[in-house]
Amino acid sequence: MVKLSEYELEREANIARNRALLEQLELKQAVADLGIPTASKKAAAKAKVKPVQHAKRVKKEKSELEVPRRQSSRLKRTIVDLDESPAKRQKREAEFEVQRAKEAEERLEAEERARIANQPRTHDLDLATLASEEDSQQVSALSAALQALANTHYPRRSGDPEAFVFDDHKKDKACLTELRGRLQSLKVVSRAKVTQDRIYSAAYHPEAAKDLIFFGDKHGQLGIWDARAPPDEVTDEDGELIAEDAERGKYWRLQAHWPATSKSSISSIKFDPSNAHNVYTSSYDCSVRCLSFTTGISRQIYSTGDGTLISNIDLTPNGNEMWISDGAGGATHLDLREDGAKARWYALSNQKIGCISINPTRPHFLLTASNNRTLKIWDARQLQHISSRGPHTGHVQEQFHYETVSKFLETKRGKSCLRAEWRHDKSVSSAYWDPRGRAIVSTSYDDTLRLWDIDSSTFESSDPFPSSRPLSHLNHNCQTGKWLTILRAQWSPNPDVYPHFTIGNMKHSLDIFSCKGDLVARLADPARISAVQAVTCSHPSIVERAASGNASGRCVLWSIPDAGAV
Repeated sequence: MVKLSEYELEREANIARNRALLEQLELKQAVADLGIPTASKKAAAKAKVKPVQHAKRVKKEKSELEVPRRQSSRLKRTIVDLDESPAKRQKREAEFEVQRAKEAEERLEAEERARIANQPRTHDLDLATLASEEDSQQVSALSAALQALANTHYPRRSGDPEAFVFDDHKKDKACLTELRGRLQSLKVVSRAKVTQDRIYSAAYHPEAAKDLIFFGDKHGQLGIWDARAPPDEVTDEDGELIAEDAERGKYWRLQAHWPATSKSSISSIKFDPSNAHNVYTSSYDCSVRCLSFTTGISRQIYSTGDGTLISNIDLTPNGNEMWISDGAGGATHLDLREDGAKARWYALSNQKIGCISINPTRPHFLLTASNNRTLKIWDARQLQHISSRGPHTGHVQEQFHYETVSKFLETKRGKSCLRAEWRHDKSVSSAYWDPRGRAIVSTSYDDTLRLWDIDSSTFESSDPFPSSRPLSHLNHNCQTGKWLTILRAQWSPNPDVYPHFTIGNMKHSLDIFSCKGDLVARLADPARISAVQAVTCSHPSIVERAASGNASGRCVLWSIPDAGAV
């Protein structure tokens, strides 16, 4: 027999009293007209029980706060007592109204807290605020680790444009053979779930004594992973050590951008080229923030202000200037020594620019990759000659729309602004200069990696680059779909070795290619890796170190297996 709930028992009692009252008044026909079910009809109705359907599990955004749900006033009323006096009934109704007003006030307060929590944070934030889910001891350890890095300068080194340029093919082959010997022996030496959600970006800190890697995820979280740090000892109930081989190293999670939803995905991470004491992060929340290792303060240095998504950032070698690409086809020049309102925005494309790269040896040459299927090289010195229509007040950044830029490119001075353009069959997802500022690698949705090698004499002229085909075409599956981060070919920033780049493979490997398109190594470990290593980066000075991350937030360190391999 099915057990009735308290509400159903109260309802049955009310029905019985009403039926008895109507029968006493000789209104049996009214009882039938009311449609009050008899015991037999109720039993038949209860016999028809629908099978339980498993509810579809929907992933909620993390920033959603539970607020009191509105309930039916009818269901919350107490049982009506027919013998209740008017005074008691009035008192009961008054108490009910007070309770309903109190619940409505609590609901409004909870909704206001949820609204405030979902707003971006534009003010300065300390580590304790960023790491709100961590205890004070972990925050102190992170602060000490970052301040220790600030005691040493790590200037970014750029390569020589003429390095590794050989007329003799045998010398090229010898460099390639040496590089293969050093990279093919890399194995998985550490792995950990550094962030809670999908990895979107990564950067390798230049400190040589440890492997400190920064990862940005889908929900604005910045994971800092000391990949070879001794793991914390874990004991069982008997006090014996547990062999912990799933997690290696130590990591900290900072909520660098807010709210913690997909609207705050960290699109790129860059270290200050002059000393690596600051880390810059760009996000889909339309802002760029800078975390200082010295002060432990994260501050917002730029925001689009109009909801335009920021796709990528890059800094000049001296660390004083930044270029920012966005989803509206624009590129913003920001002088970090000035107020952000003095930035200049140029619409260089009629569609999204997904990547922007500054030439490390010739910083005035910009490389842009756009959804309009083109890769372009710009001379930033010429962009400064585009005149604005009116005086600049200094309160709003100067903006030069696509029509204005297009007209400028038709002028005599403008012809030396756009120096080169190469079309692809589909959207160009990324394009980067190598450390020498000579080679270019592009990634496209047409499942092709393209490589160019530009002679130094070409940069010295003010004429457009001569039309040329790519040095190499590499077939590479770039169809990541909706649930994987876009594959981007990333150059090793080490200028002392033969130029090479890393890129994830849809077959769960980490591929390494040379600047000429030769396959150097294909790193894989099916026993430990069963996901696409979509995001990759390399150590700036140590060849035998690379890192990768997947869609679950799990990250892998690849190195020579001589120090605590998993």
